[in-house]
Amino acid sequence: MPQRRQASRPEESAGARTDSSASYVYGIVPGDVEMAPGIEGVGEPAGQVRLVTFGQIAALVSDVEADRPLGRPADLQAHQRLLDQTAMEVPVLPFRFGAVLTSPEAVVEELLKPNHDTFVDGLQQLEGLAQYVIKARYDERAILTEILEESREAAELRRRIAGLPADATRNERIRLGEIIERTIAGKRETDTETVVEDLLDLCEQVVLRNPSHERDAAHVAVLMEQGRQAELEQAVDRLASQWSGRVEMRLLGPLAPYDFVTTS
Repeated sequence: MPQRRQASRPEESAGARTDSSASYVYGIVPGDVEMAPGIEGVGEPAGQVRLVTFGQIAALVSDVEADRPLGRPADLQAHQRLLDQTAMEVPVLPFRFGAVLTSPEAVVEELLKPNHDTFVDGLQQLEGLAQYVIKARYDERAILTEILEESREAAELRRRIAGLPADATRNERIRLGEIIERTIAGKRETDTETVVEDLLDLCEQVVLRNPSHERDAAHVAVLMEQGRQAELEQAVDRLASQWSGRVEMRLLGPLAPYDFVTTS
């Protein structure tokens, strides 16, 4: 992974290229980092990741065949894995999808040079920070029980369709589904506010993500100091204990700060 460069160590080699190669760009890092050898990126076979440097910044790149289709699941996983691991060591401006340019020279002329100052500012703002994602999901049985206890109409519909074929109770099932969906949406809004309030003092920034599942209770990305990860874990554990049996909590990170970086 990229690490801060030691003065006694040489620059990374650009590596061999072929006439049919293009440069796949993963993201931007400070110019004073160096790559550990043998880091693999996208492609079959996987390209070796290296740095293309200009001024105070560098692009994480690897060679790909210019005519090779990209965006396969394995490529997306390799892309994200590299950037998440990089974020554990140095600031990184991640590209959500890799940019492909014709050559390392094009990376400099078309990407690094015209955006140099903007990238420098972005990296400075991310120094010492990383993204974490909190995912909370309702237990299916628990949330259904909660809804039936709170909604007389839902409880009555559930009683009426019990033991009857779906075709004979189609309207009742549709109505019950609507009540459940609307009620979960309301609970999600309230519970997301609880998550944000509990974490706000720990975080530099917070982004509310769209639900990734119909039973999501909260889906929140936070940007915070990596040194405070233990405090974040404790806060999430407290929420998990408070919502035990009702909501399952997950904490992901540190991750590349996709939700806090905008790249064209």
